[in-house]
Amino acid sequence: MDAAIVESLKAGRPEAAFEALVGAYRRRVFGLAYSILRERAAAEDVAQEVFVKLWKGLDRYDGRAQLSTWIYAITRNQAISALRSRRSAGSLSEPGVFAEAEVASATEDRQGADDALLWRAVAELPEAQRRAVTLYYQDERSVEEVAEMLGLPVNTVKTHLHRARAGLARALGARGGEDAA
Repeated sequence: MDAAIVESLKAGRPEAAFEALVGAYRRRVFGLAYSILRERAAAEDVAQEVFVKLWKGLDRYDGRAQLSTWIYAITRNQAISALRSRRSAGSLSEPGVFAEAEVASATEDRQGADDALLWRAVAELPEAQRRAVTLYYQDERSVEEVAEMLGLPVNTVKTHLHRARAGLARALGARGGEDAA
């Protein structure tokens, strides 16, 4: 899909390129924004802002980085800026209630109790681990791509994934024991 988008750009058809880009990346941009912000409305706002930036900057895409890497970098930066603004404004809601509501809404579309349980556990991971897991497993990116998208060294991403897997194993093992009791 990226090749078709770049080809449309080279052919002087930015509208077609942008339309294909939105179709291909809408879910992924929202997913990354959500993994950082953990609030559906804020992630939707960030995704919209990202696509406005992409539209305005599409003519400046030079092909040095993969299209997906460029889009993820913009998304990451926009989401982090939104998170900083939100924190400096002091408008965070109560974390426990907020997390439960967001996990419930995020898992509505997922099939089966196992998926809901897994994604609830993922939502409880530390932010860096949650982002790495989301990009690696949900978006099926390589460790190298995740590192580039998050602006981290490859070994740091590997460490985040390792710790996340260990944390998920503990969380799911503990919850599995609760369900059996």
